[in-house]
Amino acid sequence: MAQTPPTRSAAFFDLDKTVIARSSALAFTRQFYDGGLLTKRGMLRSAIAQLQFLLTSDHTDQVEKMRRHVTEMCAGWEAATVRSIVSETLDDVVRPVIFAEAAALIAEHKAAGRDIILISASGIEMVEPIGELLGADTVRATVMTVVDGRYSGEIEFYCYGDQKAIAMRELAEAHGYDLAECYAYSDSSTDIPMLEAAGHRAVVNPDKALRAYATQLDWEILDFPNPAPLVDWSDPATRGWTAAAAAGVGVVAAVAVAAGLSALRHHRGDGPPSGGRHAAA
Repeated sequence: MAQTPPTRSAAFFDLDKTVIARSSALAFTRQFYDGGLLTKRGMLRSAIAQLQFLLTSDHTDQVEKMRRHVTEMCAGWEAATVRSIVSETLDDVVRPVIFAEAAALIAEHKAAGRDIILISASGIEMVEPIGELLGADTVRATVMTVVDGRYSGEIEFYCYGDQKAIAMRELAEAHGYDLAECYAYSDSSTDIPMLEAAGHRAVVNPDKALRAYATQLDWEILDFPNPAPLVDWSDPATRGWTAAAAAGVGVVAAVAVAAGLSALRHHRGDGPPSGGRHAAA
């Protein structure tokens, strides 16, 4: 009797506030400023946008505001320059803000033979390199329109809301995933379609609306408080480590708040700039 071939499965992860502790779309603001792409005023606006993202408990309006901010900010930039800056500074910017618990969860899914897929509303230029850093098999992200090598300020594909669930179904068809056996993780109520597309789902650091929805449906709720440098989770000596190397709980948010307020005071003439690396990240 012929055996049924094994069904492939995958784990789908949102990125911001699910795998990393900040907005990937704005994480490289300081580096873009250093590379000559941003003005001081633009850097200040991005610092404030990052603060709002970190502190908001309702993503519905915030994500749309961030989309407008990022597309306006990037209009006219050379796409190749953006990719180069992200590649050169990825370790310094992203590695310290990966949630230790998310890294461990990704390692568990990989060990179980599941593909790892990042699916994010942030730009592909940021998400693709982050996916490589995390060992993701596939990435789906927002694609901005490029004309003559420069961003036009328009969006070709917006990986947001229902589009994430559509992308999941397309990937399942292309790669033979049984979505009923797949896993999905997100922090935002805007990703409910994505979460409902998978047979197994959990909410991570959920916003207020998603926490209430998950509680009502008895979904698993995970709290990842520990951003920490990415370690080799394939090493048995480090696989069980979580809190010990993540002593900086809350440090990312605190640094962002302090830097943003310092930048705001400087813009108003109330005090000196902080001059720190995270001033607009």
